Amino acid sequence: MLAAVFLLLAFGLVEIYSVSLGRGESDIAMFKKQLAMILIGLGLMFFIAFNDYHWLRSFGNYFYILAIISLVLVLFFGRTINGTKGWFYIGGFGGQPVEFVKFALILFLARYFSAVSFRASTIKHLIVTGLSTLFLFFLVMRQPDFGSAMLLFVLWVIIILSAGLSKKYIFVLVGIMAILFVGAWGFYFKDYQKQRVLTFFNPSFDPLDQGYNVAQAIIAVGSGGLTGRGVGFGSQSQLKFLPESQTDFIFAVVAEELGFLGVGLVFLFFAVFFYRCIASLKQANNDFATLYILGVIGLIFVEMFVNIGMNIGILPVVGIALPFISYGGSAAVINLIMVGVLQSIIIRSRMSY
Repeated sequence: MLAAVFLLLAFGLVEIYSVSLGRGESDIAMFKKQLAMILIGLGLMFFIAFNDYHWLRSFGNYFYILAIISLVLVLFFGRTINGTKGWFYIGGFGGQPVEFVKFALILFLARYFSAVSFRASTIKHLIVTGLSTLFLFFLVMRQPDFGSAMLLFVLWVIIILSAGLSKKYIFVLVGIMAILFVGAWGFYFKDYQKQRVLTFFNPSFDPLDQGYNVAQAIIAVGSGGLTGRGVGFGSQSQLKFLPESQTDFIFAVVAEELGFLGVGLVFLFFAVFFYRCIASLKQANNDFATLYILGVIGLIFVEMFVNIGMNIGILPVVGIALPFISYGGSAAVINLIMVGVLQSIIIRSRMSY
C-alpha cells in the first residue's frame, strides 16, 4: 500500500515540477510547496500509523463539530479562488477545509454505525446521518463547491450501504439525490457550473470556455501516444493551452508527457492501493475499522474516477482533484493522514491484546 502511495506521489511531483517550468517559475514555488506539504503529511502518516487508531473513534463527534466550524469560518474569512470561497491562506500556504471535512465525515459515520444496529431502526439512522451529512453539504454548497458537496453525499451513501442498508431504500436515496440536484440547479448553481453540465451533454455548447477546457484535455490525452512527449515537452501543458493543468487536468498532463505507458503505471499503482485496502478488510477486527476502510476506498476511488472522467470528456468538470497526484497541499496531507489510519488499523489487527 505504501509503495503504491509513494509512487503516485512521485508521479505527481514530477508533473507539478513540469507544469512549474512551463509557467516560467524560476523558483518552482508550486513544486516546493507541494513537496513541503507531502513531507508534513508523511510525518503525520507515520505518527498515526504507529499509534492506536481507536482514539479516533472516541473523537468522531468532535471531528464533525470541527468540520462544521471550519466550513462556517471559511465562508466569512476564506479567500475566493475561481468563484469558490473555500480557502484559508496563512503565511503563503493555502488550505481547503473541505478536505478535512471528507475525513471527518468518514470518521463520524463509521463511529455512528459501529455503535448502533442499523436494521433495528433504519429510518431513524437514515434521518440522523442524512441530516448530519446534509448540513455539511449545504455549507459546502454555500462556497459554492458542487463537486465536493456531492462527494460528501456519495460518502454517506457508500457508508450506509456498507453498514447494511436494505436495497428497498436505494430508490429513496436516488429520489433524494434527484431532489438535491434540482434544488441545487435552481438555487445554488452558479452560471459557470450550469455551463459545465450543459457542456458535458453538448460539447459544442460553449466551445470557447467550458467546452474549450475539456477539448484541450482530450487533445493532450490523445497526443501522448505510447510513450509520451517527455516530461516538460507537452505542448498543451507547457504552452498553457491546458487550463488548471496542475489540479483538475493533471491526468491529461501525465497522458501527454508520459503516454499510455505512464497512464498504465498510474492505473497500476491505484489498483495496488485499492487491492491492499480491500485485503486489509479481512484483517479489520471491528465494525468501525471496516466502515472506515470502505469509506476511504469509496472516497479515493470516486475522486480518481471523476477526475479521469473529466479529463477524457465522459463526466462534467466539477473541480475534483486526482488523489496523491494533483497539486493541493491540504488534500495531500489529509490523504496521507487517511493512509496512516489504514496502516494503524492493519498494525493493530495483527497485535494480540
